[in-house]
Amino acid sequence: MPSLRPKGVMLRTLRQRLVLSHVLPVAIIVPLMGMALIYMVERHVLLDNLTADLRGQALLAAQSAQQKPDIWSDASQAQVFVAEIAQSVDARVMLLDPLGRLLASSDAADADRLGHQLQIANWASIAAGETSVRTTYSQRIRREIVDAFVPVRGQDRQVVGVVRLSHRLSTVYERFLRLRYLIAGVMVAGLLLGVVAGLFLALNLERPLQQVNEAISQLVRSKQALPLPEDGPQELAQLKHSVNTLVERLQSQEQMRRQLLSNLVHELGRPLGALESAIHALLGRSGRDEALRKELLEGMHGQVGHMRRLLDDLVGLQGQTLGTLELHRQPTDIGQWLTSSLPSWREAARAKELHWQDNVPDGLPNLQVDPDRLGQALGNLLSNAVKYTPAKGTVSVAAGVDKNAVWIRVSDTGPGIAPEEQERVFTPFYRSQADQRFPQGMGLGLSIARSLVAAHGGWLELQSTPGKGSHFTIWLPLP
Repeated sequence: MPSLRPKGVMLRTLRQRLVLSHVLPVAIIVPLMGMALIYMVERHVLLDNLTADLRGQALLAAQSAQQKPDIWSDASQAQVFVAEIAQSVDARVMLLDPLGRLLASSDAADADRLGHQLQIANWASIAAGETSVRTTYSQRIRREIVDAFVPVRGQDRQVVGVVRLSHRLSTVYERFLRLRYLIAGVMVAGLLLGVVAGLFLALNLERPLQQVNEAISQLVRSKQALPLPEDGPQELAQLKHSVNTLVERLQSQEQMRRQLLSNLVHELGRPLGALESAIHALLGRSGRDEALRKELLEGMHGQVGHMRRLLDDLVGLQGQTLGTLELHRQPTDIGQWLTSSLPSWREAARAKELHWQDNVPDGLPNLQVDPDRLGQALGNLLSNAVKYTPAKGTVSVAAGVDKNAVWIRVSDTGPGIAPEEQERVFTPFYRSQADQRFPQGMGLGLSIARSLVAAHGGWLELQSTPGKGSHFTIWLPLP
């Protein structure tokens, strides 16, 4: 079977993956945003502003040139005009005639081109009077430049020349270099903050997962797992809550298992000891005495019956735990079923010198129930009532119909159950310590009774007052 462990050495831990998941997007997005910001500022902010400024300066220069018509025919005056304009603008200034020949330039490097026609794209439209501002690449200086062409008209409205202002973009980018450094510094700071934040978030996500892992590992090692603090993000808090619930249930089951073993040892040891003593007596001389022999056999029969009831309780507990309670439902006349089920318990109550009362009215409806399973639930309630009611007390059974359910109530005048224990008495193996209501047995009767009633779609209700007795009511819904 192939190994499920990662083969590489990278990203083997969850922390590494969490850090990478937080840092990698930052490491990609921040540089891309920085480059996009630089491009946008250079191309769309700085270049647009430069173009607008250059156009405005060229228009002002053209207005000045329009007031000096001699510059288009006198080269010396043209050079003086260009020198004056160059002092007030940060650009190269040129004067061109309508044919595109260079008349004057503020750049001394253009001296060899004076009087020559320059190769300018779309010159015809410029010479026709169209103002043009554009970015081009100069083959002569190997640089990208911004050109502004503004035609100048004479008194006859004909174009007498063109004012050209040029600016190298490289000088602009050099001035923008400091801003580039600032943006790069912000990018580096963002990356560092992203790494720190990613590490912080990764540790915050890893820590609760480590707590959960440690709690589960302690359970695997059969150690006591401490409850986890249910804090953090909602999903992790829910995970911790689920783990705490799991730990609580496992510990509860372990406690139930230990309690079961303890109760079994206690409950089986007593009848087995009594049986062993009776068998020794029967094997000895006591077996010859017919009256004593009969008494011992009756006692042995009672102890075997006690163990049989323990076995029935264990079978009921298994079905309750595994969810395998099987019902064999059949149409049952509840009134007749109760009438036939009560005589044995009436005799048991009278044998203990208890007052017995039963009130089973005629006309109770038929229900689809399992009479044996329902009889087991009723028997557990009657057994407790007879067992824990003192002599001269009263045990009563009543039944009736209330709205959409049939009810069967078992009442006694025993010691009652404290309010804080009334829900816990339905827990398997629970036996009260305050009033010793359950000094014997395994503490399974009420738990099994409630499970059997619930399997019929009903519910078991308890009303009890300490010192005044208890009322257990079985509710069975009508079809």
